[in-house]
Amino acid sequence: MRTVAVLLFALAASGAIALAQKTAPPVIPVPDSEVPGLRIKGAAGDVAAQAALGFFYESRQDFSEAVTWFRKAADQGHLKAQNQLGLAYALGVGVEQDYEQAVFWYRKSAEQGDVKAQNNLGVMYDTGLGVEKDYVQAASWYRKAADQGDAFAENNLGLMYDNGNGVPQDYAQAMRWYRKAADQDDFYAMNNIGVLYAKGNGVPQEYVTAYFWYFIARERGQYDTQKEATKNRDEIVPKMTPGQVAEAEARAKEWLTDYQKRRGK
Repeated sequence: MRTVAVLLFALAASGAIALAQKTAPPVIPVPDSEVPGLRIKGAAGDVAAQAALGFFYESRQDFSEAVTWFRKAADQGHLKAQNQLGLAYALGVGVEQDYEQAVFWYRKSAEQGDVKAQNNLGVMYDTGLGVEKDYVQAASWYRKAADQGDAFAENNLGLMYDNGNGVPQDYAQAMRWYRKAADQDDFYAMNNIGVLYAKGNGVPQEYVTAYFWYFIARERGQYDTQKEATKNRDEIVPKMTPGQVAEAEARAKEWLTDYQKRRGK
């Protein structure tokens, strides 16, 4: 079972943290031609322009300039800019790494209801970065984000139930939240579902079903998910017959074909 990622919502152009997931900026991309006008507006105190400039420079990997504009917008209460500023401090991108400052800005954004910040604040409590480790608080913030339908938070809340951290251990609840995340194509959650089936935790022990989930997570996930799913798969293969392996792979390949059709890939 994997542990919670240090940061599940990395800066859009950064892959510096293991288990970090790239997310598209939650604003419409800014054409280069609009930047001069936005800079004039931003300098005059227009908070939307300031945030837009932050995302623009982030997309160009000019993190120092991105932080400058995110800070201007964050100081005016822009919740997404506050979250991005927290991420910058957490990752040490464009600014000196400072987990306490990351927590400070995540909290400001999370208390305004930003789902990414709620999940990120949960991660900080979960890992004890910039704040005293507190699984109850971590689970609480994950739940707030999960209740808004965030897949990363749904998976993280599933992990809390799976491990009994901050909530009573409850494999049925773990499966419930993993399923919600998996339904949104979260491949971490798919791997975790496989673990529940492999161990028979809260469900009948079914190696074919476990292999099915591991196969999908390995094929579609990022490097860390692929590595974990491969290890988990290899652990159960000796317990399976060749026919069971073939059945699991056939089911998984059919799922992947349907998945690619749904996304036009």
